[in-house]
Amino acid sequence: MIEAALLGAGGRGMFAYGEYARKRPNEIRFVAVAEPDEERRTRFAEQHGIPEERRFETWERLLAHPKLCRALLVCTQDNDHYEPTMRALEQGYDILLEKPMSTDPSEALAIARRAEELGRVLTVCHPMRYSPYFQEAKRIVDGGEIGRVMTVQWTENVGYWHQAHSFVRGNWRNAGQSSPMILQKSCHDMDMLQWLIGTECEAVSSFGSLSYFHEGNAPAGSAARCTDGCAVERTCPFSAIKWYYNEKTDFVQRAASISNKLEDRWEAIRTGPYGRCVYRCDNDVVDHQVVNLRFEGDVTVSFTMTGFTEENARTFKIMGTEGQIRGNEERNELEVKRFGGARRMYYPEQVEGGHNGADTMLMSEFVKQLERGAPASLTSGIVSAKSHLIAFAAEASRRSGRTIDMKEYIESL
Repeated sequence: MIEAALLGAGGRGMFAYGEYARKRPNEIRFVAVAEPDEERRTRFAEQHGIPEERRFETWERLLAHPKLCRALLVCTQDNDHYEPTMRALEQGYDILLEKPMSTDPSEALAIARRAEELGRVLTVCHPMRYSPYFQEAKRIVDGGEIGRVMTVQWTENVGYWHQAHSFVRGNWRNAGQSSPMILQKSCHDMDMLQWLIGTECEAVSSFGSLSYFHEGNAPAGSAARCTDGCAVERTCPFSAIKWYYNEKTDFVQRAASISNKLEDRWEAIRTGPYGRCVYRCDNDVVDHQVVNLRFEGDVTVSFTMTGFTEENARTFKIMGTEGQIRGNEERNELEVKRFGGARRMYYPEQVEGGHNGADTMLMSEFVKQLERGAPASLTSGIVSAKSHLIAFAAEASRRSGRTIDMKEYIESL
């Protein structure tokens, strides 16, 4: 059994990885936690039987102690990944690191290189590689069912409610406080694309902006908060009263672990960040963005990330020299059509857990990797850093209006 410590008992640490340990105590056990929020720290510690002396307010205090266990899960906020990860690597921890690795491209590379130099396990949380759904897509591509991949259309449907929750009102609304949206949300997709295509990305161009979620689009009669007598609250699709108080109570846990008591929920949306009008927040990340990619072998990719969708799942079309694959993650459906030939439908195995079971499979592989002392079977820190650099390059292109040569970009770091 692997003993582990957790830095950051937020949504991912608490529910994705903490729940895995609770359901599989024979595989992994948390023996220490660092979390500045006392309620979350206490809750996680009590769930996992962590003694008082191993409950820390900050990651600095936890890492000030001699090595406490085998593994460390870094689930702090985006801007707080680099320093604790580097310090933990030096102390001998094997690490599961939430994405993004860092909000700085040079730091992402430095983390990956240092882990290799020290011979430490570094698994970055790109769980989609571990999803049975995308595993099946990879098998189809590598098996040659559609011939040689030439073109990919890939869409990250963020979902209108997810955009409002996470990227307008929530923790990832402001690039200076977290990271650019293309990095935070879509380094997953950059990783999936380089994995499925199987060659290096050569060039990147991108366009995108924050076009809708700002005060210029606030409806007449709207207020600073949904609870402040907003004249359009009842018909607004982004109403905080609708999402956090009345209908969508599953969002209560996601929104800063608000209590299930109605009076507490009301107070949270009356005074907290999730009760603000979506047109009057301090958000600055894009609400839609496109990225064009060229990979080795003349493979071209058109990637779209948008917050203006009803669905909240990836859709894609992979086009090869002998056929095509259409994918809809939400329906767990893969359609393969060979040119002038058969049409096949695939419905991959579904596994319990977040991201359609991908979180479960990621944790399972991380534990197995530590137990067998072998390199990761699906990815590595260096590979993850490369996909991060594609996202960084896309943001550089969006801001500059230039096409980014990836070789030159990496050398400039």
